[in-house]
Amino acid sequence: MAERKSTAATYDSVMRDLKARKFSPIYILMGEESYYIDKISDYIAEHVLPPEERDFNQSILFGADVSSSQLVDLAKGYPMMAQYRVIIVKESQNLKATEPLEKYLDNPVPSTILVLCHKNGSIDKRKKLVPKAASVGVVFESNKMREADLPRFVEDYLKQHGASIDQKAAFMVADHIGTDLSRLISELDKVLISLPADKRVTPDIVEKQIGVSKEFNPFELRNAIVNRNIYKANQIIKYFDKNPKAGSLYAFLPLLFNYFQNLMIAYYAPQKTSRDSVAQFLDLRSGWAATDYMTGMRNYSGMKTMQIINKFREIDAKSKGLDNPNTPPGDLMKELIFFILH
Repeated sequence: MAERKSTAATYDSVMRDLKARKFSPIYILMGEESYYIDKISDYIAEHVLPPEERDFNQSILFGADVSSSQLVDLAKGYPMMAQYRVIIVKESQNLKATEPLEKYLDNPVPSTILVLCHKNGSIDKRKKLVPKAASVGVVFESNKMREADLPRFVEDYLKQHGASIDQKAAFMVADHIGTDLSRLISELDKVLISLPADKRVTPDIVEKQIGVSKEFNPFELRNAIVNRNIYKANQIIKYFDKNPKAGSLYAFLPLLFNYFQNLMIAYYAPQKTSRDSVAQFLDLRSGWAATDYMTGMRNYSGMKTMQIINKFREIDAKSKGLDNPNTPPGDLMKELIFFILH
């Protein structure tokens, strides 16, 4: 049996081993976020075997079209004039009765690389398939990215491609596109092609290339609320009310809730008058990132912050129809912003 491996596989660790040509006999790629599943499986398909060896030694199948027994028969075969045999199963969540696979993993063929792409959820870890796969290969779980982590993802992705981005522009992109990483990457790639010589993404570029208003967007609304700029906040709300595609209750509710939730936590920082201390307490990247929370603590008391958080819960429930048969989202949006600012 192959050497036992850790189940705590990350995208970076999996890709590092693949690029070093340290292959495993089994890869289970599962989870809600399909982007990383596709990235890993595509890399295996394109880099394990040279093009001239793929016709006889690489199979790409779909879970609904093959049985576990058939997969095992394929996996037990040996490569033809090649070092490896690669079998990739797309949509493996449609596989029925995985017992034959579980038995195969007791003694997998070292020259076979079997990849199961299980999307839209994860395999029940109580089933034998997952621990057996982890003992001889790689189990990678691709979770949905939190909205709060999206701006950092945008910054890191552009940095990897030799570009940088303003914080405001990063928030604009993240807020407009959301947690669909495939779409997010597609939009960022489009922006990269159009960048000027300095390779810096500004709000103007985001507005032009992605179609987000640099003046009226959820990030600007958040900024107006942090600074308790009632006039600016009302301008943005009126714009959203007339242009629902530009911003809606559902677009900015998580963004603002996360801010006030962190603001409440900031009040418990050991040294809440120190920007660096607050940043460390909130696990932010730098003291500069805590600036909005320092401003928020000046503009909103701890009691008001708690009341605002409760109001978010009330509005969220109403937006889902609880105790609210008639009020449209636009009016709920106005009700929430009025409560926050007054």
